[in-house]
Amino acid sequence: MTMLPPPSPKKLGLVIDLDICVGCHACAVACKEWNDGGQFGPLPDENAYGAEPLGVWFNRVHTYEVESKATDKPAMTVHFPRSCLHCETPDCVTVCPTGASYKRAEDGIVLVDADKCIGCKLCSWACPYGAREYSEQRGVMQKCTLCVDRIYNESFEEYDRQPACVMACPTRARHFGDLGDENSAVSQLVAARGGYELMPEIGYKPVNKYLPPRTRRDGCGSRSATAVEDKVDFSTASPLLRWIDKVLSR
Repeated sequence: MTMLPPPSPKKLGLVIDLDICVGCHACAVACKEWNDGGQFGPLPDENAYGAEPLGVWFNRVHTYEVESKATDKPAMTVHFPRSCLHCETPDCVTVCPTGASYKRAEDGIVLVDADKCIGCKLCSWACPYGAREYSEQRGVMQKCTLCVDRIYNESFEEYDRQPACVMACPTRARHFGDLGDENSAVSQLVAARGGYELMPEIGYKPVNKYLPPRTRRDGCGSRSATAVEDKVDFSTASPLLRWIDKVLSR
């Protein structure tokens, strides 16, 4: 059994805005590209174009149609990105018999040491969010790392020290930061928009949070009169995205 470190004041994680996610899968593709090599790769694909493809994806996007309780309101399409939530008290860590699955004390990121993993899959059974990915080719468990080899890379410009999925999102629906700091931009965003964690009743305390879709007035996706319009901040985006924002804002 692997022990958890003492609670860390620093809790790095993601905040995902379900209101503006368009389900383009750019986050999933960017994640796959960045993590295909290096310390936590490769991310193999087997029979990718066959009837039963197998592959490892740290980030997956699911699309749902959500019906309104009001009979006069149309159904809403919601795109739901899913990856490891880097829980504060994750059973995926404590069930690991070899210590391969572990939680970092310094920032709360949950990782897997492939050299210690024996492929027993206990961690995937313990994870209620389906965030663990088993590599049939390598015989080990793999998962989202929050691009730990990128966010601490001092050879990058500061605005590039974010997970690949955050950098790739064209609508800025993904945000990264310290959710243990109530004054951080991500914590303030969660407080302002009523962000929530998945299945809090389980008690795993996911660090990642989701921002709920705003209510729509009609089937065209227009905002309700009471909805608060937030202006997306592109100041930390790449030069290309800042240029696109400037052009579209004219």
